[in-house]
Amino acid sequence: MRPDLDFAAVGIVARLARARTHIDGALEAVFEGHGLSAPGFAVLVTLARLGPAGVPQRTLMDELGLTSGTISVRIDRLAEDGLVERRADPGDGRNSLIVLTERGRLVFERVVPAHLENERRLLVALADDERAVLAGLLRKLLVEYEGSVPQAGADVRLGLTLSPAHVTIAMRRAVGLPAVAGLLVRDVDETSPAREILQPGDVLERAGVRFLTSVAALYAAIADAAPAGRLDLRVVRGLDPLDVRVPLAKPLQEPHPAASSGGRRRPDLHLV
Repeated sequence: MRPDLDFAAVGIVARLARARTHIDGALEAVFEGHGLSAPGFAVLVTLARLGPAGVPQRTLMDELGLTSGTISVRIDRLAEDGLVERRADPGDGRNSLIVLTERGRLVFERVVPAHLENERRLLVALADDERAVLAGLLRKLLVEYEGSVPQAGADVRLGLTLSPAHVTIAMRRAVGLPAVAGLLVRDVDETSPAREILQPGDVLERAGVRFLTSVAALYAAIADAAPAGRLDLRVVRGLDPLDVRVPLAKPLQEPHPAASSGGRRRPDLHLV
């Protein structure tokens, strides 16, 4: 082996992959018992959650993070089985509403209790507090991969579009700069209080005592600094570390367009 290399991450990533193999197989067994697949079940759940009046196909595509071709194939299969149907959208002649049929709703009502019991069985080795810790860690990791936008009613905003830390490391290495585990500034909104302080390419490395290896850490730092109305940041610009102070502002009225595309959240960006 190579004693000079750190293999700690291998154990985590490999175990996540192995755990998913076991979980996926167990979930599929329940879905197949009800004549469904995991992707088909995801469509039924989304339709049931968003309302009985029907869901625009575009909205369904955005909710599930799928391409138009993929969502069309899934809907076609469910329609062939009599579980969903397409209807004209009275609000948009170019779009279709996807509606659960009566049979689809009955299948959904049967499979959900079995699915939930199956998931509880798969996690029975973990105590309640362990499940809570694992859920929080996975949520934090997924936010890094899937992007984020400010919560509704957020008290303050920085007006920054940021790349997550794992993307920051890769992008800096690609241009010959040392890796820095922080949040890369991709854009600064024109009305941001940081407009004259930060610039694209800066890496937010630390806020106060918090290292910004995740956007969750930045949100926590903003909450800590909100009473004072300012956020102290350690920034890396190229090779040089800088200490800056950014005033905190009230939320902007509209999100920056870089954070979305056709209403969809960009998976590689955070809007803060």
